[in-house]
Amino acid sequence: MTTPLVKRTTLIVRDLARSVAFYRDVIGLSVWYDDTIELSGVGLAAGKKGDQTHLVIMKSQDPIVGMIGLLEFTTPRLPEPPRRERLGIGDVVFVMQGDDVAGVHQRALEFGARIHAAPHTFEVRGADGRQISMTSLSLWDPDDYFIEFNQRHP
Repeated sequence: MTTPLVKRTTLIVRDLARSVAFYRDVIGLSVWYDDTIELSGVGLAAGKKGDQTHLVIMKSQDPIVGMIGLLEFTTPRLPEPPRRERLGIGDVVFVMQGDDVAGVHQRALEFGARIHAAPHTFEVRGADGRQISMTSLSLWDPDDYFIEFNQRHP
C-alpha cells in the first residue's frame, strides 16, 4: 500500500467571494476550480439531497497537493456558527510557508483580518534535529479558521 496524498482541505464558508479574496489577495493562492454543485445527500455530512453549493478550489505552488477548497451553501444557507476566539479539540491549524510574511501581515491588516500574533521570530527543532529559524504570523481567516504563516530564515 502506498502512502496517500493529502490533496485538499475544504472549508465551509459564510461568504465565498470574501473568502476567495482573502486566500487570493492576502495569502497569495490562485483559483484552480470554480463551479456550483447540487448535493446528492450521500457523501457530505452536511446539508441534504438537492441543496445548492458553490465550490472554489484555491491552489498554491504545487498543482496536485496543498489545495484549499472553499464551499458555500447557497440554497439553503447554513446557520451562523459562534465566533471562535481560541482553538480547541476539533479545530484545525493551517500551517503555510512563504517568503513574504511581512507582506501577508500588511495585506491581512488592510483586509481587516483578525491578527492573533504579529510577525515574530522563533526557533524550533526540525525533524532532522537541527534548529530552524523562522518568522511567524498567526491570524484568523474570514470564517475563523486559524492560520500560522511562516517564513524560514537561512
